[in-house]
Amino acid sequence: MPEYRFMISGGGTGGHIFPAVAIADELKRRYPDAQFLFVGAKDRMEMERVPQAGYNIEGLWISGIQRKLTASNLMFPFKLFSSITRCQRLVKKFKPHVVIGTGGFASGPLLYVASRKNKPCLIQEQNSYPGITNKLLASRVNTVCVAYDKMDRFFPQHKIVFTGNPIRSTVHSKLESKQVAYDELGLHPGQKTLLVLGGSLGARKINQLIECNLDRILKMGINLLWQTGKLYYDEIIEKYGSRQNEQLRINAFLNNMQAAYTVADGVISRAGAGTLSELAVLRKASLLIPSPNVAEDHQTKNAMALVEKDAALIFRESDPEHELLARVVELMQAERKKQLEENIGKLAKPRAAEHIADEIEKLLPHAG
Repeated sequence: MPEYRFMISGGGTGGHIFPAVAIADELKRRYPDAQFLFVGAKDRMEMERVPQAGYNIEGLWISGIQRKLTASNLMFPFKLFSSITRCQRLVKKFKPHVVIGTGGFASGPLLYVASRKNKPCLIQEQNSYPGITNKLLASRVNTVCVAYDKMDRFFPQHKIVFTGNPIRSTVHSKLESKQVAYDELGLHPGQKTLLVLGGSLGARKINQLIECNLDRILKMGINLLWQTGKLYYDEIIEKYGSRQNEQLRINAFLNNMQAAYTVADGVISRAGAGTLSELAVLRKASLLIPSPNVAEDHQTKNAMALVEKDAALIFRESDPEHELLARVVELMQAERKKQLEENIGKLAKPRAAEHIADEIEKLLPHAG
């Protein structure tokens, strides 16, 4: 079996990193002797998360363009030139057979360089509204893997393959028993559980909404498993840490998402594409609170793609805080919960990583 070499870039957020790692894991399963090199942005979370997943990574001096005039924007041309030069050296040294991008700042310079050197390239777009990097790269790559319909508005139709979004293998693996998950998380096993996610860094508005409705949620007789994000954990644990018990558990970050999803009867979450894919595969009823602070408001577009199919509920940050409770009641009501689970399950693409790997294989040199 040939010893293939794959270069992969995706980062800035977990939404770009987790798919990149999932694709690498599937390729490694097929080609155990393959070599992998990730390329990320220095000082971003991929520089920590990718080595934790067992892969080597090189960092670029690159960042996004801000919407207003900043010192960072003035430095962007220099960062871009530096990153392109570094990618030229990396590609020349590593000699990849295929280069894969899942979005984020670093994937732009890498795939630009790789495509100019006639290396086969594939990008994977997680969202219903593509990021600027992938839109710019689309004309240069061989294949564009997508997770939503009607993406020919943004990409050449002949390059598009509908694969869905790959999810973390730790989430996709067989779920442990509920009792084991309850014990690990320290939650009351005889009550329904509401899981609140704000991403690894956290979401201030989601935390504020939970604070505003905390007493009323707990009076519903349900468990609350609250991931605050590391930016807000100290502030929240100082306020509510003394109230933690079998019904209320507060965490900066949930390392065992498998256990968290196992006990979750309902989920409150942002509407990042990766999270929505996980919710679909695991058939979880969800109340989505899209971040309005992302490019092109793509989280609202992601959420509405589910809401229009009655596969999720939505609560906008502009909605009155006290109205959140009514949505939580609807989310946890047995018949409504069942309906949402069935509808989101119909949208699941549990084999997305395999389908993307299939497309990558088509780009590999098979001679010999």
